[in-house]
Amino acid sequence: MGEVRKDINTSDINWDEMSDDQLEVMERKIASKYMKIFPLGIIIWGFANTFIWLSLWPLVLMNILPLWIAFPIAVLNVCLAYLPSHDAQHSIIARKGHKLRWLNELLGHVSLIPFVAPFRYLRYTHFEHHNNANDPELDPDFDVHAKNRAEFFKKIILRKQPGQGAQKDRYIDALIRTNKTHVMKEAIIMRVAYMLILYVLAWSGYALEAALLWWVPMQVANIYIPYYLSWKPHHPGSEMGRYKDTNAFKSLLGNIGSSGMQYHVIHHLYPRIPLMHTPAAFRELRPILIRKGCDLRGL
Repeated sequence: MGEVRKDINTSDINWDEMSDDQLEVMERKIASKYMKIFPLGIIIWGFANTFIWLSLWPLVLMNILPLWIAFPIAVLNVCLAYLPSHDAQHSIIARKGHKLRWLNELLGHVSLIPFVAPFRYLRYTHFEHHNNANDPELDPDFDVHAKNRAEFFKKIILRKQPGQGAQKDRYIDALIRTNKTHVMKEAIIMRVAYMLILYVLAWSGYALEAALLWWVPMQVANIYIPYYLSWKPHHPGSEMGRYKDTNAFKSLLGNIGSSGMQYHVIHHLYPRIPLMHTPAAFRELRPILIRKGCDLRGL
């Protein structure tokens, strides 16, 4: 997954004696070394996760793998489908003009197949989230905010009911505002294809397989992903600013169970640090983040 340079020794630093300018310089030096790591792990994750999910279909339909075993695997696959594309959205694998740019874009598209989401649609709306985090007018993710966990789950379940589309409207508004409405066609095509596949499977006698390998996992993922990637690291969502709009937190499921979002504050500060290296970056940057006023929730 790449080697991290060890040429910055922070163990003997007296952080309280450093000026704001010195803290700024040290912060950027530490972050810089993590941004230079090639994210091999997330590339393997993205392609392998989609391959495993796709392989469940012939295995189940040919009665090689019992559906009750395939179902929890499918739930895991769909919940894990977003994050590899998230790194690709930020061009962490390769920026425009790099010889591996094709790999960056391929990963972004392929990893999202189980989650039935268009890569460019998510990229452009996600950029608007970064640019306007917690802004009640401009943040596409703002509707996910809730005063507590119970209200979050209530809101997200109600939003799935007919006529509840406020969050989608914010995404469309963001695309209109940034002149990226052309990607809405991709979202429509993917959603129609998804529904047609489910209908054909059900019509062919595979309704239960379609439900447990795709529809139900999608419902779980559409609660799990907004919870850990949006609500938890931004709660209560009342402040804006570089060091104020995102929190660190301790999850009962640990860093793996929370999809690495315990250290989401690092991602908002330095979006080009690979997901798998945000914990290490957090540990080094923690003394600086405390002095910058970040809410680290005791992590």
